[in-house]
Amino acid sequence: MDWLSRTALVLVIIGAINWLLVGVFQWDLVAAIFGGAELRETSSLSRLIYSIVGLAGLYCITFLFRENAITDNAVKNNDK
Repeated sequence: MDWLSRTALVLVIIGAINWLLVGVFQWDLVAAIFGGAELRETSSLSRLIYSIVGLAGLYCITFLFRENAITDNAVKNNDK
């Protein structure tokens, strides 16, 4: 994975973890760090969606440590 893809993935993961915090605790980490309303009033449905997005972001952390199957197959085919 090149540096731009890795950087984009890290930013997406950070954003998803922030949404998880909003969904579970109604607390916005980004607003706490950079200023703004830290507590959010949200509906139950939006909190559920935020939480699902956050859990997906936690799952995406595994992508940082996986080998790229497409690249691996291309390398194996070129070695033949």
